[in-house]
Amino acid sequence: MNVLVINCGSSSLKYQLIETDSGKVLAKGLCERIGSDGASVDYKAEGKDKITTPVEMKDHKDAVNVVINKLTDPEIGVIKSLDEIAAVGHRVVHGGEKFSGAVLINEEMIKTMEECSDLAPLHNPANIIGIRSCQALMPGVPEVGVFDTAFHQTMEPKAYLYGIPYEYYKKYKIRRYGFHGTSHDFVSKRTAEILGKDIKDLKIIVAHLGNGASISAVEHGKCVDTSMGLTPLEGLIMGTRSGDIDPGVITYIMQKENKSAEEVLSILNKKSGVLGLSDGFSNDFRDLAEAAAAGNEQADVALEAFALRVAKYIGAYAAEMNGVDAIVFTAGAGENNSTVREKVGKYLGYLGISFDKEQNKKRGEEFFLSKPDDKVALMVVPTDEELSIARQTVKVLENR
Repeated sequence: MNVLVINCGSSSLKYQLIETDSGKVLAKGLCERIGSDGASVDYKAEGKDKITTPVEMKDHKDAVNVVINKLTDPEIGVIKSLDEIAAVGHRVVHGGEKFSGAVLINEEMIKTMEECSDLAPLHNPANIIGIRSCQALMPGVPEVGVFDTAFHQTMEPKAYLYGIPYEYYKKYKIRRYGFHGTSHDFVSKRTAEILGKDIKDLKIIVAHLGNGASISAVEHGKCVDTSMGLTPLEGLIMGTRSGDIDPGVITYIMQKENKSAEEVLSILNKKSGVLGLSDGFSNDFRDLAEAAAAGNEQADVALEAFALRVAKYIGAYAAEMNGVDAIVFTAGAGENNSTVREKVGKYLGYLGISFDKEQNKKRGEEFFLSKPDDKVALMVVPTDEELSIARQTVKVLENR
């Protein structure tokens, strides 16, 4: 079954056409600068070089049409017509408490997604625009919404409630939601497969480490806690996000710098994290690792602070689950950055993990960083959020 996976941003549209039985990506690409001058589309068919083409796209409907034309092009396309696309799977960032799994999209579902937009004002409206665009251009093709927050909806109140007046939860649903759910879901399941065990018998900690970073505790196949909160700002130090801070920092900066709450939140989201800690040097973990190796002390401090925060969450979740069977690195830095992994790994000896520095030279593949006799498996498992969305889309169609 061919599933078209769509991920819409405010001015972009990522896409992949996936054959779900084999997991093969038939084609993928990115539409950029939608609605602006200099718009372009990247298109890469399986086994072929990437093609970048300037193209006018005044809105997301134009972008979807460009994608369809690329996929069905007689010379570079991978399908003959839209009839070969069984369904469209849409990434939707925030499902609030409304969605605990993927859903078949209809008008009622879209209305509910719109009700969640105040929780993700930059993302959900764009996601819905993508859905509307596909509805207009692909009538009759089933569409499925897959939510970043859904995997974390198994958390109990003790994990998702904040220590603030309960009335704010009742009135506004202020709570921890968590994000990167498709990644945590995919990686935890794949980890169980690699270990040859039933996921219901395992306690797994997934560390999704990239420019956006989060950690989840997955006990017996269900998420019991996660580091991101009401928004993706909470939790780990990230590329440009601060992660956990004393809330008093916000008002203190407001007073000292004469800034509004919105301005300070922008700083915490866009100018903080390892970018801020490295004194503006870079938010890219590759740049920071190279600079640290060359003697840039502030770059090294940024990496050390990031690694310590990751290690703290791992320790907290091991305690919360009363044990852990596997700890898994995934996403950009987790899969590819040996420096980041080693800096985190040095904190994990108390768990009986013998960090394998030779294995740590690998990148972008599945492998163990622990030894076979270690009490806890330390692993690298590449994530595949698009394949997860495609598989969840198929599951919804099979169960409808």
